[in-house]
Amino acid sequence: MSHEHAQHDAEAKQAILDNIEKYGCHLALLEGDNYLPPFVYSIGLFQKFGHPEIICFGLKTDVMATIINEVCRLAKAGERFVPGKLYPGFLQDYSIQFVEVAKEYYPNYLGYGGWFYNMSFEFPALQLIWPDKDHRFPWETEFNPDWKRRQPILDRNIDFKFYEERNLGVYTTKQAFAGEPILFVYHNENGDWQFHTSLEPNLDDAMFVCLEEITKLDPSINEIFHLQYGWSAWRDNIDSEWEYAEDEAME
Repeated sequence: MSHEHAQHDAEAKQAILDNIEKYGCHLALLEGDNYLPPFVYSIGLFQKFGHPEIICFGLKTDVMATIINEVCRLAKAGERFVPGKLYPGFLQDYSIQFVEVAKEYYPNYLGYGGWFYNMSFEFPALQLIWPDKDHRFPWETEFNPDWKRRQPILDRNIDFKFYEERNLGVYTTKQAFAGEPILFVYHNENGDWQFHTSLEPNLDDAMFVCLEEITKLDPSINEIFHLQYGWSAWRDNIDSEWEYAEDEAME
């Protein structure tokens, strides 16, 4: 960890402690990038009020923060929110609802929460889900397809964390299906994914397969679902941590 990153990390952790002490809750705000949507989540609700933490995706961060602050206020007053129930009053003219966040997603989205709870993800969390303009939720057939990737649903698909469809066509080589580990991944600026076993794959060995086939071949690929457009990821072997960089950093 660089000195600058370490300093930022220390400041963030102190802010969490200060806000929970002062307000009973801290909100972690994560801005979106060129691929992933913005999201906001609470830290401290469970410790202070025995209520699951709350996470929300895809709206403006100040809007999400306002909504979650209202949830925090009501939780402090004793109200308890549960999955599968419609709740009006948080978004003008629209109801929201909650789903339970699967533990498999905690490391991906609730990192500082894990730090606060003694380096553990043993705390409950609910995802606040908002509908499209026709009051449909993301799991409903007619939900606005343009909004689907703004709001991943964290109670399902733990075997496939990518934001794209399972049948998205991606590039790889036959070596991956012959048992060689995938060590180099590219998420092109045009949205194409490439998964290779070597730095310079032979085009004669190219294959075009469904993204789901890649995740079934190697479930650890799920951990780089967040790779931005125009970025690369690589690792020394299948047991190594992934490294990331923008553009052609691997060359």
